[in-house]
Amino acid sequence: MNDRSTNLVTVLGGGGFIGRYVCEALLRAGVRLRVAQRDPRTAYFLQPLAKVGQVSFVAADLGKPASIARAVEGATAVINLVGILKGRFNSVHVEGARTAASEATKAGATAFVQISAIGADSASASAYGRSKANGEAAVRDAFASPTIIRPSLVFGREDQLTNRFAGMARLPILPVIAGATRFQPVYVADLAKAIAAAALDPATHGGKTYEIGGPEVMTMRELNERIAALAGQSPAIAPVPDFIAELMARFGFLPGAPLTRDQWTMLQSDNVVTSGTPGLEAFDITPTPLAAVAGEWLDRFHRGGRFASKPGSSSASI
Repeated sequence: MNDRSTNLVTVLGGGGFIGRYVCEALLRAGVRLRVAQRDPRTAYFLQPLAKVGQVSFVAADLGKPASIARAVEGATAVINLVGILKGRFNSVHVEGARTAASEATKAGATAFVQISAIGADSASASAYGRSKANGEAAVRDAFASPTIIRPSLVFGREDQLTNRFAGMARLPILPVIAGATRFQPVYVADLAKAIAAAALDPATHGGKTYEIGGPEVMTMRELNERIAALAGQSPAIAPVPDFIAELMARFGFLPGAPLTRDQWTMLQSDNVVTSGTPGLEAFDITPTPLAAVAGEWLDRFHRGGRFASKPGSSSASI
């Protein structure tokens, strides 16, 4: 077994939703870990997962190159997880990614992993999609052989996907926008294992682009129905006509969640793995279905709470 204790991996945004799982995978692999956040205190919850001296924390901001230089100093691999869904896309996804890759090169890192998104396209109608594609190009310009990973929607215990939809499913009527748009949701732990593997094996994964999706393709309507069922809810599904959803996007609001015009634009295109593009199978990872794990955290939405009896379950008298 290879001794990875001499490896130092810097994870930019390691305290976020995806980051916590990436860091856990890296710690289990035995590497030394440096977690870089604007406020490192938000990532201190990772400490119990590490051995003594295995993890450190540093303040870093993609808009401040000197802070990134300090964060990646001595690192053998750098992972950039930082991303936003609204705001100054170019500052974060393009210039920020360029800074991270450039500083990783200067530090002598042998691996750089950039987290992009399915739908990244310089010709995209969405500013988000364009910025993700331009960020990929910036990283390739600044680092010799980066690994680009493009996930579909990501679900997991701490997500803002299944938890938000499950909360909305408590309503008698559940409005669904872009009901026919298709997605390929991926379990965050599967995605994290792939990201960690790419960082630890640049000889295999460097210079490659992967699209990461789960085992099931489902429409937005099907996704909402599946989440509602797992949460023990049975609302009436009410498809929102496109012209009404577009009007909502102009005002930046959808019942239960914010909706920007750019996000509405993104919802006009399917978010599934491109045929022939390598994915989880390239990392020998079997994708986890939503139904196999989501009940672990969605049971709290059941009537009566997580300890209420579920449909089909039996209870014994004591």
